[in-house]
Amino acid sequence: MTQTLPKILTETLITFEDFVKLETGDKRYELHSGLLVEVAQPIGEHENVTGFLSTKITVEFDRLKLPYFLGSNVLVKPYGKDSGFLPDVLVLNKGNLANEPFYRKESTISQSATIPLVIEVVSTAVATTGGTPATRCLTNWQDDYALKFDEYSDIGIPEYWIIDYLGLGGKEFIGSPKKPTFTQCELVNGQYVRNSLKSGAIQSKAFPELNLTVEQIFNAAAF
Repeated sequence: MTQTLPKILTETLITFEDFVKLETGDKRYELHSGLLVEVAQPIGEHENVTGFLSTKITVEFDRLKLPYFLGSNVLVKPYGKDSGFLPDVLVLNKGNLANEPFYRKESTISQSATIPLVIEVVSTAVATTGGTPATRCLTNWQDDYALKFDEYSDIGIPEYWIIDYLGLGGKEFIGSPKKPTFTQCELVNGQYVRNSLKSGAIQSKAFPELNLTVEQIFNAAAF
């Protein structure tokens, strides 16, 4: 039986199994170590950036005739954890979906072979944390630079981009003074190696021939 959201919100922590059974109406949620976190409506600049990246990457994998597509509501679940994430841009390898045990019924993936590239766009949207009256910024820089950095690395996703077009990240990640930063994380010997750029061409492991610059991404935020 599907559980209703008000009942779940009275609990401190929930399991991933309970999470995927929620009736959430028109709201979207992630699960962070058992904690229900609302995905707030993003600001327009955020959507401009994600839309631009989605278009550029789709054109590239279509050109190369790769069996890829973008997942808009697919959960990324670290193995053995009560967590599930909804990335801003998620590139999926359709050829490996048959090996994903939870994809058919729950649109959930957990294998690195399914995810050639994942992208998070740092933004300022505020969401309510389930079970408490407090609020938090869902796409705050701590989530993207720390929490998801660790989780995506543990899954083994080969490439992770952090698009910080507002320069919101901590100084230890983007330097001082703070400026808009593109961070490319590549998996090397099971650990991410960061490469932070303020400008210049992007050299993607997933798409080596992709013609894309940091400036193009940052400029895409503007109206």
